Amino acid sequence: MKPFKIYFLVASLAVLTSCSKLTEKPYSSIFTDQFYQTASDAEAALTAAYSPISGLYNTAAVCASDWSADQTYPRPVVGRNTLTLFNYDANYTTQKSFSRLFESPQQIWESSYQGIEKVNWVLEKVPNTPMDVARRDQIMGEAYFLRAFYHWTLTKNFGDVILKTTASTSLTNAVVAKSTQADIYKQIFADLDKAVDALPGYSNALQKGRTCKEVALLLYAKAALYNGNWALAFEKAKAVIDSKKYTLMGEVTDLYHIAREDAARQENMWAFECESATPGLSSQLMSLYGPRNSDGPAYGTSTFGSAFAYQAFFDSFDPADARRKLLDTNYVNKSGQVIRQKDITPITPKGVLVKKYMDANSVGISSTINVPIFRYADAFLIAAEAEARQNGATKVAYDLMHEIRFRAHVNDLPQGLSKDGFIEAVLQERSWEFFGEGDRWYDLTRTGKFLTVIPAAVNDVYPVRTPQPKHKYFPIPQDEINANASVQQNDPWK
Repeated sequence: MKPFKIYFLVASLAVLTSCSKLTEKPYSSIFTDQFYQTASDAEAALTAAYSPISGLYNTAAVCASDWSADQTYPRPVVGRNTLTLFNYDANYTTQKSFSRLFESPQQIWESSYQGIEKVNWVLEKVPNTPMDVARRDQIMGEAYFLRAFYHWTLTKNFGDVILKTTASTSLTNAVVAKSTQADIYKQIFADLDKAVDALPGYSNALQKGRTCKEVALLLYAKAALYNGNWALAFEKAKAVIDSKKYTLMGEVTDLYHIAREDAARQENMWAFECESATPGLSSQLMSLYGPRNSDGPAYGTSTFGSAFAYQAFFDSFDPADARRKLLDTNYVNKSGQVIRQKDITPITPKGVLVKKYMDANSVGISSTINVPIFRYADAFLIAAEAEARQNGATKVAYDLMHEIRFRAHVNDLPQGLSKDGFIEAVLQERSWEFFGEGDRWYDLTRTGKFLTVIPAAVNDVYPVRTPQPKHKYFPIPQDEINANASVQQNDPWK
């Protein structure tokens, strides 16, 4: 099933319905009428519904948000610095090239709606496909999870978006107006209820890259946290923990070590599974975060020094924190020389390297290091925050935080924190735990902290950063608005 853009579908259907001399039957209709006849068809359709994850996590799902936040930043070339400086527009004008589009919020929009369209075909057609009933139900559960995931990805990035729950069989049901964020979350929770009921629990036999009951519960918990439903967030996160299906890795650095990839699945619950060999799918994160001129062989065979961590973020770690080992102020080059911080990049003497995406045996810019989407550590931090927001800094909340800090080799939080102080500590812990994984920006926007935190997150490359309230969400891509007359730009961006 070849991916397509939702606005391309709208435009194409408009042409088909307006040209009276065009009598050919659309190939898409022939395709869907002849497909979904066998179990193999259903499996292929589900695989296609997963495929837009590669478009999301090639770069955009991590960097479009991270480069807006206070942990990492890009080399200031056209199209990348717009995210950090908040001077992008609804057309994403400077990000229209092929390479920059992969890093753009527009890629998030396109990939997510590609996924939703494919999922909706699965949900409509697979129930009538003759096949093993148990496997058919599991496919439906995976599809409901994916639709919830894609809609959640959209609403956390764009706010009010198009809620699409039917396949686009005609122009009439392809052209859909926006729904409120409240309605989006209502649908997300409804889909996750079905997913949790239908999906099996995690086992070692789980196919790589596929979801399971505990992953659906963790998405449920995180979506509830973002939606301000603390009781629901705690309940679902605690259900993940109580399932005892996963454990934290003993050393956090092993989560990002290729040789430990299979072992890391005990914590890395769901990831974009990268392969550097054709026809495998990969991301370009390694090439962005590695030293320039591919001079640091441990990082990868083709790395460009295109993104770094802020010095202030590096300095915020306790020196004993194991997670700081995933950042570095020097590297060993091909000649065996230690290249120190002042020489890492020509744009700043304080460029800090990110080491979460390293593959010494990469093929070009493609690596085999997986990109985490949901980690077991998140269940503890979601539950800790949700507990504190309901009941303050209780023993339950402290115990949940202990698990994460103990693994990081740092002391427990000081006793006697206020409710607000404990919540602030959880948010800071999340920053240290999930940097470079596309998480921080949403913590800042959902709490409203981006307006105060970001202006202070500056350096000699970006000495001034001035986000406005409208930057809480990205603008709906202008291409969608041009093609879909039912959609208007969200208010702050009009």
